[in-house]
Amino acid sequence: MRVAVFGAYGHTGRFVVAELRERGYEPLPLGRDAGKLAAAFPEGEHRVASVDDPGSLGRALAGAAAVVNCAGPFASTAGPLIEAALRAGIPYVDVAAEIEANRDTFAHYAERAEAAGVAVVPAMAFFGGLGDLLVTAAMEDWTAADEAHVAYGLSSWHPTAGTVASGVVSRERRDGRRLRFTDGRLVYADGNLPRLDWEFPAPLGVRPVLGEFTMADVVTVPSHLDIPELCTYMTADAARDLAAGDAPAAVDEHGRSAQTFTVDVVVRAGDVRRRVVAQGQDIYAVTAPLAVEATHRVLTGRTRVKGVASAGRIFDAPDFLRALSDHLTVRSSAV
Repeated sequence: MRVAVFGAYGHTGRFVVAELRERGYEPLPLGRDAGKLAAAFPEGEHRVASVDDPGSLGRALAGAAAVVNCAGPFASTAGPLIEAALRAGIPYVDVAAEIEANRDTFAHYAERAEAAGVAVVPAMAFFGGLGDLLVTAAMEDWTAADEAHVAYGLSSWHPTAGTVASGVVSRERRDGRRLRFTDGRLVYADGNLPRLDWEFPAPLGVRPVLGEFTMADVVTVPSHLDIPELCTYMTADAARDLAAGDAPAAVDEHGRSAQTFTVDVVVRAGDVRRRVVAQGQDIYAVTAPLAVEATHRVLTGRTRVKGVASAGRIFDAPDFLRALSDHLTVRSSAV
């Protein structure tokens, strides 16, 4: 099957194109810049399309079985691409880490996508998608929990140009304020992020982190799980790297950086705590198998619902994580 990839020549888009080929799909690269498309994909078909031109998006998606949106800022690209996917009647998956863009997707397209019977899966990436899958897996048979914590132990974080641009848009939409999820809702907060130590599983160990370093998990997890308190954390060293803005550098034949990560999820209900931990290499590279596995499951009918849904709701979370065993090490343990 042919799967369109919008933003295919970007850093994450190239990983997604390669993963689609590895999985036996025919990627159809799409983008706004004809020169970059031709340079990145000199062989095979590619199509130029712009979110400012609905007609070009419609023509670009002709013959595609699904579309994966890898082009940020998603505040600008998600809406037009979802509209085009709904018109074409094909599934839409994106890798948006922008809290506001993901919230808009749920708010604006839930009813229409469900009525059309089209799957729309936002935030199917390291931030938002993976955290949601891990929290859902940690819940097991629980229907509700008192709180969830998602601690990101990144060895470093050299952002892509898309990450930087998306961050600028998010800060503008918030008027420089930050967001936190408490009492079952997103609220704005001022002041500095709290600093504390987080005890990651071995080999990472205790690391200084920034609390309330709010990521897309605060949209995906509460969209289907009854957890009124949700906090995400980021290692302080990685946050400093992000502020510096240096781009990632490839260190292997797959184009991955040397960055490693540990995602430590703890959920609590009463006096009982459950923990699930995922470890791997390069947050941008691992986004590709997350997005492609999601696309594959939608196209092969391995979904639980139609319409707009996060990873943990639309897929069987433990089974999905097992399918990524070549890319992620996932384990559960008592706290």
